[in-house]
Amino acid sequence: MDVHRLARLETLLDRQDILDCLTRMSRATDRFDRDLFLSAFHPDATIAAGPFVGGPEELYEWSRELQETSHEATHHALLNHSCEIVRDEAHAETYYLYVAHNADGTNLLAGGRYLDRFQRRDGNWRIFVRNNLIEWSSVVPATAIPVDVADAAVNGLPARGPEDPSYARPLVNRRARQMPAG
Repeated sequence: MDVHRLARLETLLDRQDILDCLTRMSRATDRFDRDLFLSAFHPDATIAAGPFVGGPEELYEWSRELQETSHEATHHALLNHSCEIVRDEAHAETYYLYVAHNADGTNLLAGGRYLDRFQRRDGNWRIFVRNNLIEWSSVVPATAIPVDVADAAVNGLPARGPEDPSYARPLVNRRARQMPAG
């Protein structure tokens, strides 16, 4: 493989590691997984998110308290992602859509961008500086989930924490095992 193609491949692998880091942080926030959340940040990282300014451990505690008191469920969806990598540092802009089902029966929708400075230390890409730019938000009424809760219970009910079905290993489809072969 020529040097140019090898350099492109290394860049693609770095970009994927950075995107995996962002995905880990989003999943960890929604599932209240502290260790997974902290794995996305260098311990000395600085973060500015809404009224919060501080480090990763303080951000996790602040975010969790906010979500536990205000939201019954949250989803962080990552959208457009651009990334500039120079050796062991990268600057990324990642659009996001945030949805929260609020305790008062409404849904909060918000959109914005994460502006992140990543550093690769000991071979691992993690966030070193984050600025969260919230660009819009809206509160809308919630509607009922259009499935029978008994059907949802077959494959497990969503939860914030290790009891969520996504942590099960091996993952099985309990409903498929109950259906007659045909």
